Formats: sequence, C-alpha cells, structure tokens
Amino acid sequence: MKSLVKFMVASTLIVSGILVAGTVFSAKKIDKYGDDLQDFLH
Repeated sequence: MKSLVKFMVASTLIVSGILVAGTVFSAKKIDKYGDDLQDFLH
C-alpha cells in the first residue's frame, strides 16, 4: 500500500512539474512573439 501512495505522489509531482514547465515555456515563447510583434508594429 505504501509503495502505491509513493508512486501516486511521485507521478503527481512529475505531472505537475511538466505542466508548470510547459506553462512557463509557453509564456516565455508568447512573450517573445509579443515583443517581436511590437517591434514590427513600431
């Protein structure tokens, strides 16, 4: 039973880590595109 709980906690942490990393990565990419677009428009 304990190993199952450990596995669930580990997979939850991994998944949330991937989601956070993906969100930060996307935000940075969008931010860069926004900057490029602003440079283009000015």
